[in-house]
Amino acid sequence: METTSLMVTKALAGNRYALAQLLSLVEDNGAEVRTVLADLYPHTGRAHIVGVTGAPGTGKSTLVNELAKSLRAQDITVGIVAVDPSSPFTGGALLGDRVRMRDLAGDPGVFIRSMATRGSLGGLARATSDAVKVLDAAGFAVVLVETVGAGQSEVEIARTAHTTVVIEAPGLGDEVQALKAGLMEIADILVVNKADRPGAANTARALEMVIDRNVSRGETGGNGWHPPILQTIALDGTGVPEALEAIAAHREHLHASGLWAERERERVETELLNVLQHELLDRLLARVGEAHKTAWVDRIAAREVDVYSAARAILDG
Repeated sequence: METTSLMVTKALAGNRYALAQLLSLVEDNGAEVRTVLADLYPHTGRAHIVGVTGAPGTGKSTLVNELAKSLRAQDITVGIVAVDPSSPFTGGALLGDRVRMRDLAGDPGVFIRSMATRGSLGGLARATSDAVKVLDAAGFAVVLVETVGAGQSEVEIARTAHTTVVIEAPGLGDEVQALKAGLMEIADILVVNKADRPGAANTARALEMVIDRNVSRGETGGNGWHPPILQTIALDGTGVPEALEAIAAHREHLHASGLWAERERERVETELLNVLQHELLDRLLARVGEAHKTAWVDRIAAREVDVYSAARAILDG
């Protein structure tokens, strides 16, 4: 097997096989992953990271497919990280996005990677941010991150992306699914997909009312940005050019307002805290040992001690 240094060199030079190998290392959290990411990091910071999220059934994958096709028509390179739901028992994922995105197959300007959530809260795989770094370093101008749409913790996407696109669709059993999912406050752009269905106009109006209310309360649309509400029919590409224009406009707004640097710092801070959390937990568990941890679990299960008291006792050594 090639050394990681050689893989990094090849990936930076455009070798797709080396890029796939690096992404596999990142996803598997192999021993070499820290060295790989350290080597790649100076080459990052150029891509526009666009998160695409929303409730299941809104057509996220189809819309991401159309966005990527339209970007390629403009000769813009695109990396796609599609986070699939995974089994809590086997860790296996459906990984169906690459099947649904057959239109992009064979295009050297597109790289699609499906990743399993492996139980991560918010539908984002543990390695998603690292996978985005790899694609960024490899030179993809736009990285689209499509998430599971699993519920309220889906707002995690807002901490990973520069621009967050929330997808809604009419006829899903609730006038505004995004209200339940807690996504309205993080939306930079709202898209009512499947706009040819009955009720699309009503859904758009309801979203407009919520956005206006949130803007008036200062809960969204800060620094002069008012999240636009667009209607698309991803199956035939209707409204996709307008969605891309809105994404580009938001990027320009971030740069002009100084928010780009602010969001970068927020992303870095969130990532640092997440890494510290995982590293500290791993070190603590290694120090405690499996037998000692199991003994505490047995005591908690037997109602001899509550979980907070047990945690304090473990931390106090």
